Amino acid sequence: MSEAKKVTLEVIEPVGLRVLVRKDEERRTTRGGIHLPDDAKTPVLTARIVAISVQVESDPDYPLARYDKVLIDPRNGIPVDFEQDNKLFIIPIEDVVGVFRKELPPPGGEVEVANFRTGPGLSCSP
Repeated sequence: MSEAKKVTLEVIEPVGLRVLVRKDEERRTTRGGIHLPDDAKTPVLTARIVAISVQVESDPDYPLARYDKVLIDPRNGIPVDFEQDNKLFIIPIEDVVGVFRKELPPPGGEVEVANFRTGPGLSCSP
């Protein structure tokens, strides 16, 4: 008879005011279609939340959920060496600076979009 092999998986759970994120792929092409050279250092600022510490999860001041796409400050991230491509990082909650949300307008309501300037002589309006 063959012996059954036990497979154990390593799991990491952030503690304190921290979250585990997976950084998004770095873009090699801008939205305008310009190809960036390989030596161009464009910091990855977006990530997906993989795990949330119990302290952050139970605090209503932090409206984060697993798989949320977040805007991060990557300077204080601690790399986690679980994967070959090493895209997992534990970051302090203070380094999560925004959450991307897709919200529908209220029923019968209108969404107001403000005018703003995008550069010298350029403006963007609805």
